[in-house]
Amino acid sequence: MKRLALAALLATSFLAQAAPPQAGGQAPGWFRMKLGSFEVTALNDGIFKLPVDKLLQTPDPTLVARRLQHHYLGLPLDTSVNAYLVHTGEKLVLIDTGYNNTNASIGLMLTHLRASGYQPEQVDEVYITHFHGDHINGLTDKDGKAVFPNAIVRADQRESGFWLGDEAAAPEGARGGMANAKRVMKPYLEAGRFKPFDGATELVKGLRAVPTYGHTPGHTIYVAESGADKMVFWGDLMHVAAVQFAHPEVTIQFDSDPKTAYPQRDAQYKDAAKGGYYVGVTHISFPGIGKLRADGKAYEWLPVNYSRP
Repeated sequence: MKRLALAALLATSFLAQAAPPQAGGQAPGWFRMKLGSFEVTALNDGIFKLPVDKLLQTPDPTLVARRLQHHYLGLPLDTSVNAYLVHTGEKLVLIDTGYNNTNASIGLMLTHLRASGYQPEQVDEVYITHFHGDHINGLTDKDGKAVFPNAIVRADQRESGFWLGDEAAAPEGARGGMANAKRVMKPYLEAGRFKPFDGATELVKGLRAVPTYGHTPGHTIYVAESGADKMVFWGDLMHVAAVQFAHPEVTIQFDSDPKTAYPQRDAQYKDAAKGGYYVGVTHISFPGIGKLRADGKAYEWLPVNYSRP
């Protein structure tokens, strides 16, 4: 009897000390900082697992694997999808929209926007860097309704002209993207809430568009300036930090014109390193904000220091 009681006591003690189940999950994906009088909020839409060894284009077949190994990264590469919310004090502007709610790892931008303290109805303008799905699909919900019902959507007219153009006259590889762009843009076009612009344009006070054609026909980056502070939102000017900061010449299969995309990237690298300003990058690990320092022909990425605005 005493042995049974002791065994029961030991079993009860063991159960009481057992660890709880692992919680899993991650904190809401938003990060906020001040930019002069502006407020910038990075919003993570989630993670793609990309076979970048097959997507990046370089004459050295070992380069990508070596660079990833140098950064203790594996394949497929966990690749962030980031969007950026800029509050100028007068306008609330969203730069790119993420993918949409498709699974547990991607399509989280809207959830994180709300978690950050804003509502989609409060967004005044949405600026699109280009019309690939991971930048525009968050414009509409699963029923095809506008997620940002009070916003004006803006993009370069070369970009919209291509993706919203005649599919029959386009390369076969682009037709799926064109059909998707028309689907996503439909509620904004019908409501008269899409207003394309032509090249370099000031859109609202302190925010302007800069053409960087190459990744797509009308790929555009956006510059926010407040006082002495500046941040440039690069869109898909680059994709893989571990490779393309050391080797800016490496392009990716997603580029519609790699020969043009590389000089655009190289020019922006040089300007960012010289200017010492922040950049916000869609596919760099969240929050995707940092600065560049030139290191010979390569560049060093200096992530933003975590702080409270």
